[in-house]
Amino acid sequence: MADPYIILNELAQELRPMPQGIEWFESLSAEEQSNTLCLLSHFCIQARATAEDGPESIRRAGLRATYTPAVLITRGRIDQQLGKIASLTPHDERLKSFRLLIAVLAVADERRRERFCSDGCGHAWHRLSVDTPEASA
Repeated sequence: MADPYIILNELAQELRPMPQGIEWFESLSAEEQSNTLCLLSHFCIQARATAEDGPESIRRAGLRATYTPAVLITRGRIDQQLGKIASLTPHDERLKSFRLLIAVLAVADERRRERFCSDGCGHAWHRLSVDTPEASA
């Protein structure tokens, strides 16, 4: 399948349907899933995620506020909480973490686009389109 960097950004930009992203994520080994969650956490930090992004991200991810990743995203410093979410090990928690971190990236990146990239930018991930060959893979 396609480059994880592209897949994750396509998911965050809703260029790839989430069920396809979940299927891709579940096809990864436990180690690859952990690496993917760490990468997503890093993307969220790069996109300047804030603690205020938590409630909207939980809503978009379709998670209950009582789920461990949802509780974590609303407490403490965002960079530390993203790391904790990425480090959750039970399979069901990793899947919830994946959905939540995609949503956090989406919320933070939308804000970043509006504030800093509305007049154009050099970010390759902001130039993805539904015509990207990997989007149909």
